[in-house]
Amino acid sequence: VQLQASGGGLVQAGGSLRLSCAASGRTFGSFGSYAVGWFRQAPGKEREFVASINWNGGRTDYADSMKGRFTISRDNAKNTVYLQMNNLKPEDTADYYCAAKYAYGVTSLSQRYTTYDYWGQGTQVTVSS
Repeated sequence: VQLQASGGGLVQAGGSLRLSCAASGRTFGSFGSYAVGWFRQAPGKEREFVASINWNGGRTDYADSMKGRFTISRDNAKNTVYLQMNNLKPEDTADYYCAAKYAYGVTSLSQRYTTYDYWGQGTQVTVSS
């Protein structure tokens, strides 16, 4: 599975961005069988969980600091997962990565990046104050 993250950019505090994670290549089953997570990493900091969505979009999970501001969704027909980010803050500045793992039928979600098998390149988000 190849993942391509896009949609990052420079935005002022309080603004919005929508990140996309597009999947391609060979998959075990369809992309709709994969759980997808978003993680971020700021310079000098550890990788941090942002949000995740299960294989059919029926369950989502968010880091506490993102709840109410970020929304993860997916369109399996387009092999794409989205991260809508609203009310962005300077502390949201980081490289954002999407990751996937085969999880057909699984309802539980993990916040640990080590449990994901496939990773895209990062897309940079910069929030100015």
